[in-house]
Amino acid sequence: MEKIIRPSARLSGAITLPGDKSISHRYAILASLAEGTSRIANYSTGADCHSTLGCLRNLGIGIDVDSATVTILGKGLDGWTAPSQDLDAGNSGSAMRMLAGTLAPQPFRSRLIGDESLTRRPMGRVIEPLTLMGASITARDGKFPPLEIDGRPLHSIDYTLPVASAQVKTCVLLAGLFCEGETVVRETIRTRDHTEVALTQFGAYITVNKRVISLEGRPKLLGRDLIVPSDLSSAAFFLVAASIVPGSSLLLRGVGLNPTRSALLDFLLSAGAQIRIVNFEHTAGEPSGDLQVSYSAIQGGVIEGEVAAALIDEIPVLAILGAVSENGLIVRDARELRVKETDRIATVLDNLHRMGIEAEELPDGMRIPGRQKFHAARVDSFGDHRIAMAFAVAALIADGETAIENAEAASVSFPEFYDLLSQSTCTAAP
Repeated sequence: MEKIIRPSARLSGAITLPGDKSISHRYAILASLAEGTSRIANYSTGADCHSTLGCLRNLGIGIDVDSATVTILGKGLDGWTAPSQDLDAGNSGSAMRMLAGTLAPQPFRSRLIGDESLTRRPMGRVIEPLTLMGASITARDGKFPPLEIDGRPLHSIDYTLPVASAQVKTCVLLAGLFCEGETVVRETIRTRDHTEVALTQFGAYITVNKRVISLEGRPKLLGRDLIVPSDLSSAAFFLVAASIVPGSSLLLRGVGLNPTRSALLDFLLSAGAQIRIVNFEHTAGEPSGDLQVSYSAIQGGVIEGEVAAALIDEIPVLAILGAVSENGLIVRDARELRVKETDRIATVLDNLHRMGIEAEELPDGMRIPGRQKFHAARVDSFGDHRIAMAFAVAALIADGETAIENAEAASVSFPEFYDLLSQSTCTAAP
């Protein structure tokens, strides 16, 4: 699908974004392992999170979806049944890595598959700790999907994450639910803690001491009624858009503000963005609030080290911000971008160049000078949802109509994106 995006005069009004993807995945999986019914309001509408629901259905879990409310009939830790077909994670690396942790200790065989993009994404980082726990997993070339899992009893582990990855941490902790004794995960760099929060909400006994997470195995999880806050990663596109389109003032309602996700707001504020948090509240351990963002003079900055790990998903749209900032943007220590849905370093640079932006590719990032102007062009998502949405934001400040090829990729995480962008945008006069 080709999408035409026209320049914007300003962004204004108030919008509500879909539920957080990271939290939605975790709530669904834990609800299926809990005893009793869970109702999850504002569940993510993205295809990725619905791939998780599809896999759970194939594991014998009753699930009802009514708009953005998902009802899951949990069967307890030992309630999953052998699937009659392959478990399709679609485009979702999160679904595949998390489900691998819960499938490895099951008393049956299973096979996790995904789309063409997912089959190129490395799974060795979850295969390694699961194998240390006693799992039997076969993968293409030892690390790529599909994953053939021969379920068997696992033992607890004390594991130090070799890379900063909330998905790997989650995989190990989910596997640890089925083990006798204590499973310990140690982080060298702090990652988002939605799994720890969700486990606590469902009744697991888990402790966190700085960067050491300890989980007691074989807990009795109980079904819960939960509300998923709106997705901060989805909000990133609107936060950047309203910051760079002159005259903009936009309110984003009920956005998740988990402290382990604060790097995005911290970076934007340090770069000069005008963002205020209003109506702050806590729901089931997850903080949220309304974000008021206005056009401002952006200075730019440097993303590296722990900040690069924390902002890895937002770097594509921050590259757009960097190009129009006063001092530009430098990204280092972001080699993880190479193994996302696309090589996001290459695809961001490709589209920037198409729109007349000077940018330099680095082995682990990019260097983008500031004070540049975007020109209308034909860009390509390359099938990557974040690339599609990032360059829709760039198109708002281009000098004419921009065409985005394969624009439908946005539906993987944010089906409402183009409608909400149109709703909040006042098109510039020709």
